[in-house]
Amino acid sequence: MRAGLSRVGGLSALLVVAAAVQVTPATAAPPAPAGRHDVVTWGASADRVGDAVADRSHRLIVRTSVAGDNLRIRLSNALGDRPLTFDSAYAGLRKSGAELVPGTNKRLTFGGTHSVTVPAGATAYSDPLPGRLPAAADLVVSVHTRTAGGPATGHGMAMQTSYAATGDHTGEDGAANWTERTGSWFYLDAVTVRTSAAVGAVVALGDSITDGWQSSGDLNRRWPDYLARRLGATDGPVKGVANEGISGNKVLADGAGQSALNRLDRDVLSHPGVRTVFLFEGVNDIKAHTGVTGADLIAGYREIITRAHRAGKCVVGATVAPFKGWSEWDTAAESVRQEVNQFIRGSGEFDAVTDFDRILRSPYDHERIMPVFDGGDRLHPNDKGMQAMADAVDLDSLRCDRTSTADVP
Repeated sequence: MRAGLSRVGGLSALLVVAAAVQVTPATAAPPAPAGRHDVVTWGASADRVGDAVADRSHRLIVRTSVAGDNLRIRLSNALGDRPLTFDSAYAGLRKSGAELVPGTNKRLTFGGTHSVTVPAGATAYSDPLPGRLPAAADLVVSVHTRTAGGPATGHGMAMQTSYAATGDHTGEDGAANWTERTGSWFYLDAVTVRTSAAVGAVVALGDSITDGWQSSGDLNRRWPDYLARRLGATDGPVKGVANEGISGNKVLADGAGQSALNRLDRDVLSHPGVRTVFLFEGVNDIKAHTGVTGADLIAGYREIITRAHRAGKCVVGATVAPFKGWSEWDTAAESVRQEVNQFIRGSGEFDAVTDFDRILRSPYDHERIMPVFDGGDRLHPNDKGMQAMADAVDLDSLRCDRTSTADVP
């Protein structure tokens, strides 16, 4: 790491504080002092990641975006079919691999106790952990489940190496017992910090391109990572970035994870401090050849816009990128893509638009991704493409301010 480690002094002084916590599908944070609020600094969409294993520890590596204090983690049993008890949880900063910076690994509590039982379909926040968490830091969250079974909730394609072990090793700074590597995140789906009420976050709702497939693993080169670096280098009010992409995900239909429509509340609107939803999804609906029309997909976009606006969030729409050369491409799918992109660009129903299609497409064939941006499969951008996407986002479009209309008839 690196860059984050030069700013670890605040976290090394963290102390655990008891605070009440509810266990519900969308737990709310406790009230913040005037002028401050909680903001999501990292997020990952919940999906099924195999079966839960008893007496198992997971050491999860995640990259923060916005800095703040009073760190809280959110544990998810959203896809579980029975209650799941976490009897130990810690958070600290990474030195390298599975090893932590000495003195930073601090125990988390839940309602003042060391354990929490999360019902099936629910999430639970930890109590706030005082001390400052820097931006662009490798945060290490370690959890242990003594008894577990049924479907495990997590995020399958993390593009980040995390670690696992048999037995409870969550409180250890060293890496000796963390011999198993995994490319998935288990149970953790969000990290929040407390910061100025003027600071907010953007949530990227998408599929495998947002999830980072074909970007370089363990280097945080997904396009939302590049966007977080841009935001961190400015004086603007949007600092937090949560990546809520799922590989293979669709707007309309469940399959590779719950559809964007069905996971919108949990994966996006439930996070604190969110100002803007960045919607970049639809290619999987189009290329699946299930009869989805442009009108169908546009109706799905409109529902997301309406629900986000009711929650007081702005919505930036991104055009669907070219994918000619991918095995499922044909002229009928291309026609739907063009119809959908025309709506995104010209309808005026989004608060702003980012034209990823124009950024990524070849100047010689607008139906193909530009070779210099192609990750190799004619669909997913490489690191250069990911950076070009992030650079195309107008940062002012993320600094949106809406009022919730949830109670308006």
